Amino acid sequence: MNAGLVIDILKERQLLTSEQAEEVKNQSADSSKDIAQLIVDTGAMDRSTVFAYIAENLGLDHYDLKGHSPAAEIIAAIPAATARLYKAVPVAYDGHVLTVALADPLDSQVAEDLGFALGQELKLCVADTKQILDALERIYVAGEGTGQMNDILGQLKTIALSDEDDESEANSAPIVRYIDLVLEQAMREGASDVHFEPFEAEFKIRYRVDGALYEMSPPPVHLSNTIISRIKVMSNLNIAERRIPQDGRMVMTLADKDVDFRVSTLPTAYGESVVLRVLDRSSVSLNLENLGLQSELNDYIQDTIVKPNGIFICTGPTGAGKTTTLYACLREINTIDSKLLTAEDPVEYDVEGIIQVPVNDSIGLSFSRVLRAFLRQDPDRILVGEMRDVETAQIAIQASLTGHLVFSTLHTNDAPGAVTRLVDMGCEPFLVAASLEGVLGQRLLRTICDDCRQPYEPSAALLGELGLSPEDIGDKSFFTGAGCEECGGTGYRGRQGLFELLDISEPIAEMITERAPTVVLRQKAIELGMTTLRDDGLRNIYEGNTTIEEVLKYT
Repeated sequence: MNAGLVIDILKERQLLTSEQAEEVKNQSADSSKDIAQLIVDTGAMDRSTVFAYIAENLGLDHYDLKGHSPAAEIIAAIPAATARLYKAVPVAYDGHVLTVALADPLDSQVAEDLGFALGQELKLCVADTKQILDALERIYVAGEGTGQMNDILGQLKTIALSDEDDESEANSAPIVRYIDLVLEQAMREGASDVHFEPFEAEFKIRYRVDGALYEMSPPPVHLSNTIISRIKVMSNLNIAERRIPQDGRMVMTLADKDVDFRVSTLPTAYGESVVLRVLDRSSVSLNLENLGLQSELNDYIQDTIVKPNGIFICTGPTGAGKTTTLYACLREINTIDSKLLTAEDPVEYDVEGIIQVPVNDSIGLSFSRVLRAFLRQDPDRILVGEMRDVETAQIAIQASLTGHLVFSTLHTNDAPGAVTRLVDMGCEPFLVAASLEGVLGQRLLRTICDDCRQPYEPSAALLGELGLSPEDIGDKSFFTGAGCEECGGTGYRGRQGLFELLDISEPIAEMITERAPTVVLRQKAIELGMTTLRDDGLRNIYEGNTTIEEVLKYT
């Protein structure tokens, strides 16, 4: 959009001072920001006001395209390639006149060329340029994907099983294209896992997005083995072996980036169930500052991870983000003067500068064996993917007591539970107390969608489940998601962590040595100031980040 014209329009209306106009004009030549954002940065007005005045000046309507989802017949009025070329979004169509929002409504030539290309009478309107670009991506990428998926599903229904071998069928063009589309859609939706599930009468495919499963259109059930074979071919698994579980890995280029998938197969009564874990580093924050930690908690972890020895444990259920937290810790201390070694099953993310070893029990390469080898590699910090047995835990303790900082994970319900779990495994309590620095318990819960967040009044029964009374609430507000296109009608978009930290202070260490049970450790930690998962959940509720239902589900 012509920056000079926009500035002149607003200056003429006395909405920009001469100084502001000059500042914006100077910045527009070098800045990557659009003209509207440069004006917003001056503090003169917001983006909506900028475009509203442009519309008024041109005598056109001003539209808010946030979440704009036109009907299929309106989308079809402008082909995808044409829409992208002219940066034009269809807004309305009455069968005769097509209403279009252009990224540059000040350029009359663009409107004339678009009308000629479509052979269509156009009615122009003005919308935020950013919203137009977002709408183009959303409408046409999604639309094209849906259309291609419907086409390929139609082709699959016509495919009959042949006498060819499994690998030949798995490599046929429709099957290959179908799997590619499924995985592309998974990436577009931000899925963490893709499930392929065979049943007697159907073959389900489901995505896990923000911790919840969503079903997509299923392929014909008679092709279930062929589709599974295709995935096994891609991940270098034995397609002839369907009696035992298998684990593999594959890499695909989707949306111009390489994405790793961890593949797990499981024999069932009606064929093999396959789950793909999406390991997309670009969607995962591997930095401590982006984990959503409270400042005190962040400071504690920053201090702990630079200690010369000790053990730091992350605990929580599967999918709670434990590995991501530990990777973020390693990234923080990944310097040229420090040797970092990890033992993982499997290695989830490749991190430059860190030596990562995949554990393989089938050949005898267990956590304990790898950990013993690590101690002969002159490490400074060690990550053990999981303390599964007493042998691994004991070696980790010995490593910490001989001048190494050890990171690891445990599957327990809360932070104090990790201590008693180590003791129950067979570790000596005095050694646990001497080596353990801290335990971070965590959960991942869904956050409210920013586009449809709205206040609401929770019921007394729901508040009672949280243990809150009207006096506790006071004037605090509660929020929920109404459901919109941006969040797929769920009211949630994205996830964030809940945390509780058990600091192994001297009183706690004494209680560990005395074999105090989990409930006693927990009570003492709360007395000493530990913020529990429930407390952190309440904070997030009051701040409008999540809902009461989510906190109740995970705490």
